[in-house]
Amino acid sequence: MYTHWLTSATRYLWRSLAESARKVQALRERLKTIEDLREARGITLLRQWLSPEQQAQFDASKYFDVIGCDSGRRYRIRHGTETNVHELDDAGRPVMGWCFVPSGHLVAGDVMLAQKIALQTNERAALVVANKFPVQVRRTYPRRAY
Repeated sequence: MYTHWLTSATRYLWRSLAESARKVQALRERLKTIEDLREARGITLLRQWLSPEQQAQFDASKYFDVIGCDSGRRYRIRHGTETNVHELDDAGRPVMGWCFVPSGHLVAGDVMLAQKIALQTNERAALVVANKFPVQVRRTYPRRAY
């Protein structure tokens, strides 16, 4: 009798766990869909604010360049939400990285738009609150013949 009760309880527990796992998976899929929708809306809004040249850059390489309003320096904003702004030299090579993001849980498109507007309208204030970081330049070396 005790064995029968234990077997029934074990089956019930496994069914409950399986049902809970299905519910959790369904919830994860729904949240992923919502997040994908938010990301798509953010990119759509960003694209509306990009110039035709910036749109072409973004379509080709998932970044676009912006000119700072105060210094005239060129910055490259890469797709992402942090450590995605690089200051470029005259040859287009990154010389310094800047990390600044608006408050709140925003998707990449919204963060990139905020960074673009900040650099184009109040560059100094944006850089005052930004964290500076060194940018590692990828160097390509010619292959050695052995």
